[in-house]
Amino acid sequence: MNIFQSFLLGILQGLTEFIPISSTAHLLIAEHIMKILPSDPALFAYNVLIELGTTIALIVFFWKDLWTIIKAVVRGLIQHKPFEDPNARLGWLILLATIPAVLAGFLLKKAVEQLFINPLIESAIRLFITALVLGLAEWLGKRNRKLDSINWVDALVFGLAQVLSVFPGASRSGTTMSGGMARGFDRPSAARFAFLMSAPVMLAAGAYESLDLLKIPDLGTFLPLLAVGFVVAAFVGWLSIKWLLGYLNKHTFYVFFIYCALLGAACVAFALV
Repeated sequence: MNIFQSFLLGILQGLTEFIPISSTAHLLIAEHIMKILPSDPALFAYNVLIELGTTIALIVFFWKDLWTIIKAVVRGLIQHKPFEDPNARLGWLILLATIPAVLAGFLLKKAVEQLFINPLIESAIRLFITALVLGLAEWLGKRNRKLDSINWVDALVFGLAQVLSVFPGASRSGTTMSGGMARGFDRPSAARFAFLMSAPVMLAAGAYESLDLLKIPDLGTFLPLLAVGFVVAAFVGWLSIKWLLGYLNKHTFYVFFIYCALLGAACVAFALV
């Protein structure tokens, strides 16, 4: 991997982490096209750090919301009224929603990663599943609820939907937002809760995986490479969140459904050839 490849992959991670088209699938395809081997010692460190870059973008974008929620939760605990404030209640629901994904990620991710040996076929599976859940959400969802109506059942459905991002590996944002739409939330509300609930999951996963970076020999030689990907992914990720929230106010998920289905079909065709 070189600096230019790192720059391109950082852009791709920033664009696809939050837009519901599967960042993992796109990175697998790009790395395959660039002939970056899985054995490349920089690749693991790179993938961890650019995901941390998009996590930082998420936290920066929603820092006011997250800080308000944290203060409300702490104040509620001190006053022995943990669920009285709507923001505190939202914080506890976010915590509930993160539990299924954390458990699934810890128990299943390593096993699932070993199921795939062809990057194009793995990408196609991820893209087809993302297309399927997005299409079903648009077709079946009523989309007449706002975020202030959320309850514990809704939060659990959001969390269970996020499990699909671990097994069998669809888009995290796509499956989670689709879970919310299946419960009747409008697109912007489903997207906002999906992003808020993904912040602790992404931060915890990034911190956990970052521990393995210390085991990589000569990590210091890759730092300029990693820094480029991290900064680019963070900057592009912030822009993609802003764009998507505005887009969903007036548009559907069907364009992402079509895109994922077509790209998945192209991956299968190239893999067979």
